[in-house]
Amino acid sequence: MSGIIEELLSDIPIPKMVKICQIFERPIIDNVEKACVEKLYGTGLIERIKAGQSVAVAVGSRGIKNIALIVKTVVAEIKKRGASPFIVPAMGSHGGATAEGQKAVLWGLGVTEEYVGAPIKSSMEVVKLGKTEDGLPVYFDKIASSADAIVIINRIKPHTAFRGRVESGLMKMITIGLGKQKGAEACHAMGFGHMAKNIPQIARFALRKMPIVFGVGIIENAYDETARIEVLSPEEMEEKEAELLIWAKSHMGKILLNSFDVLIVDEIGKDISGDGMDPNVTGRYPTPYASGGPEVKRIVVLSLTERSHGNANGVGTADFTTRRLFEKMRFDQTYPNALTSTVVSPVKVPMVLDTDMLAIQAAIKTLNSVGNDGPTIVRIKNTLKLDEIMISVNLIPFVKERKDIEILTEPFDLKFDSNGTIEPFA
Repeated sequence: MSGIIEELLSDIPIPKMVKICQIFERPIIDNVEKACVEKLYGTGLIERIKAGQSVAVAVGSRGIKNIALIVKTVVAEIKKRGASPFIVPAMGSHGGATAEGQKAVLWGLGVTEEYVGAPIKSSMEVVKLGKTEDGLPVYFDKIASSADAIVIINRIKPHTAFRGRVESGLMKMITIGLGKQKGAEACHAMGFGHMAKNIPQIARFALRKMPIVFGVGIIENAYDETARIEVLSPEEMEEKEAELLIWAKSHMGKILLNSFDVLIVDEIGKDISGDGMDPNVTGRYPTPYASGGPEVKRIVVLSLTERSHGNANGVGTADFTTRRLFEKMRFDQTYPNALTSTVVSPVKVPMVLDTDMLAIQAAIKTLNSVGNDGPTIVRIKNTLKLDEIMISVNLIPFVKERKDIEILTEPFDLKFDSNGTIEPFA
């Protein structure tokens, strides 16, 4: 990048910061394996698995806490019933919309054949189950459709692009995850304004047609820890998931400030959120059908996680990014999301600056109507880790009397190395 950019930004000061601790309610499961087994047997739903059956266990692409352990535990209990479980990736168009790509995503989450004790059978082939009452085609993973029984495992949480009774969870995995690229495309074709109706409608159809015996719903607390595990029958899945979504929303992490000028996000990635960074945290949504979170004037994203495999979906909702993120971005991994969902803004490339320092300075320079105390800034590692974050010193008056926020340090300058790369979160 030419020296003119550095010259334009050279005199833009970055305010001093302090590290704070945000304090959230913290329900947590201490022994995840034990809790999972207790739910499987407490509901009696594990008894729907019969000896000699082949059982497809659907697992998605999200970086869910303890996901590999939960899958391993479910697989072990299925085996105890004398059945033969196998894993199917249930992730729509993720993994570059290829069978090998989706298998690689599972490996990146720790869901390997060796660890969970079951083979992974990955394919993008689907069967058409029919049409809903509204004429929507219903597609389903071909391999899973041939199993004697199907188990769904997914986290239940607010969606990033729409609001409904059920959003991101078991019903969505049945509709979009197991629908693979073709099913995801069909569900998204009418746009996110219809998603609150289309997801449950398609899922209900699949639940009637396919031998889905139960779903394992995982809910996390604000610290990215396993807070609840619930095992739901297909008959109660929609109603119970709606109840669990309300609980999940009340326990999710957030930034405990209503408005500020600049949000610095150290890393985004598909392992963090379907949108790279969760709009429920950043307040910046890819569609007009969801809302919430803080009011932020500028967002800067600095890097992409390795476990995202080059999928930079979500970078387009930022205003500035860095060359190091852009060089990690793979179009063949990123663009299938937009082509399938029909939402293109999350994959647009924002202004790219050579260094982290320049990206932050550019965000500050482009602000209008900044207060006398300078720009207000919040820095987070990612949208999953929200207990310890940084805020600029001019935000201290807004947090120092709060019981849910503790100031941890004295004011300090953000540190950058000789290449302008920011010092990682401690």
